[in-house]
Amino acid sequence: MRTLIDFDNALAFSIPALNRSGGTSIREGMLLEGPQGWGEFSPFADDDAAAWLTAATEPGTVGWPDTMRGRVPVSVTVPAVEPEDAHELVTRSGCSTADVVVADRPDSLAEDIARLEAVRDALGRLGAIRCIANGAWDVDAGVHAIGAMARAVGDLEYVQDPCRTVEDLAALRLRVEVRIAVDVANRSALHDAADVAVLRSGPLGGVRRALRVGERIGLPCVVSSALETSVGLAAGLAVAGALPELRFACALGTRLLMSGDVVSAARSLLPVDGYLPVAPMPPAPDRELVERYALTDPERLTTWRMRLRSVVKPV
Repeated sequence: MRTLIDFDNALAFSIPALNRSGGTSIREGMLLEGPQGWGEFSPFADDDAAAWLTAATEPGTVGWPDTMRGRVPVSVTVPAVEPEDAHELVTRSGCSTADVVVADRPDSLAEDIARLEAVRDALGRLGAIRCIANGAWDVDAGVHAIGAMARAVGDLEYVQDPCRTVEDLAALRLRVEVRIAVDVANRSALHDAADVAVLRSGPLGGVRRALRVGERIGLPCVVSSALETSVGLAAGLAVAGALPELRFACALGTRLLMSGDVVSAARSLLPVDGYLPVAPMPPAPDRELVERYALTDPERLTTWRMRLRSVVKPV
């Protein structure tokens, strides 16, 4: 199937985006065209590029499985920004669920709680709040922080990746009442460490592979973004659309964090009233926007082409 993809003419993009710390980073990647459409290859430095390549070639060759729903509820991701910025982002999103980055640095609990309180004010008492901790805590620190955060905002739907190891996750889960969610991209087994499995299409190797992982784990699943353009986000929506059960809003409202997109405004995947549509294939890039956000730095462009080539034709 890979021989059907035009790797030599892959389009490289570079788009400013808010990172988890609330600063601005550059999101880079490549768009691959196949006979049936486009896919996105945008692995982070420590990601499995081969899995991302499989995900990027899937929509342009074999396509995606049939969907069970035409749209999915999505959440807005709130980086570690000031409370007033968090409030504005949540209000602008129109979403009723928010994923809030916490524990971005040591001793940030007071700032985290202020951010969460601003998010609660923006959502109202019926909105759902989840926290993303990115493995920041040991068990005791997690018990303390999660308890304080839950008391501050009334309730937390879950906390994602509060600890680094499966053993610590399992121990923490026994000591808190809040659900524990775990990104399964780099974990082969969760044992008793999680209540919710977080699936990301790119790192898991595409829509079909993500669905198989979710089926094997046997936990309620939520689909998350890897901060892709709308081309890549469409794959996450395809996973969410095909899941047999969808109990939680999916963390796919991340287009809000990017200053631009490679598809036209009409096709850009910005949440409307807290939902995004599930499409049978990704939106096609818009030529003018591809040119506007083209990666032009020769060194970075060479790096991306070499990384792509290394997994297309491993050395």
